[in-house]
Amino acid sequence: MYNSTDPRASLATAKSAPQATEFAAAEYLKFYETAPQEDDANGKTWLGRGQNFIIAHSEANPGASFSRMAQIDEYAVLLPDAKSSATITWQGKTETVAGYSLVFVPPGDSTVSMPDGGRVVRMFSTRSEDLAEACVNAQSYVAPHPNIPPFQPWPEPRGGYKVRAYSLDVPPEPGRFGRIWRCTTFMVNVLPADSGPRDINKLSPHHHDDFEQCSLALEGSYTHHIRWPWTPSLNAWRADDHEFCASPSVTVIPPPAIHTSRGMDAGVNQLVDIFSPPRFDFSEKQGWVLNADDYPMPTGSGVQQ
Repeated sequence: MYNSTDPRASLATAKSAPQATEFAAAEYLKFYETAPQEDDANGKTWLGRGQNFIIAHSEANPGASFSRMAQIDEYAVLLPDAKSSATITWQGKTETVAGYSLVFVPPGDSTVSMPDGGRVVRMFSTRSEDLAEACVNAQSYVAPHPNIPPFQPWPEPRGGYKVRAYSLDVPPEPGRFGRIWRCTTFMVNVLPADSGPRDINKLSPHHHDDFEQCSLALEGSYTHHIRWPWTPSLNAWRADDHEFCASPSVTVIPPPAIHTSRGMDAGVNQLVDIFSPPRFDFSEKQGWVLNADDYPMPTGSGVQQ
């Protein structure tokens, strides 16, 4: 159901059909209208989750420092603003990362510091149980949601773990969708910022059979249109959602709901789409994953990278 000009129209999964018989609700976490889960000398941090992932969105004070001791797996750090750099320490080594970057931080002890403060978004798997329990919507996942397989991390990076930083300053390329990077636990697609409302004749309703999508609104506002399949049992039917979310916010879209999002503001609208673990279909598209040489796909995936 993609527009013919949308690069995703070429995905093999675009032609699959949902087979589920039970469904979960979407999650709408409107950080801009709720109290943060952490409010201290580091600044304000909102925590929300999906089945496999946790988003920690911070408005950091100058000098803020966010540490993880004995972190169980790799996590991502998004620095969306060029003016807000970070220093990241891992295994006793500290390096400076420029703003407007995406960073993957290895397991173990690490610290992310924000010398000048600013926005920082950290992404963890729900194997970080302390953070999962602190999420504003933790109760939504007391029981696992249907249609999502158990979390399995992807293979370790080539050359071993290290702090890996990638500039978001990547020009568009015909036939490539967004700006996509992956690690062992996440795939992050930093979509280009759009100016003005999205054309109502160029929406992209689609579904995913077996993974959630996290849509993080960084700028502007969006209406998330979500429709669940009908099944023979009327008890499983759900009404459509047409949820308006400003920024910052997180929308968790469950499989296999049909969904599309429309930017609404007259100014800048920007989304970041987040998946945990990485998506196979995006990874199978040559040239779509910008750091594919650093992070191999699972053995037996059928894709040589």
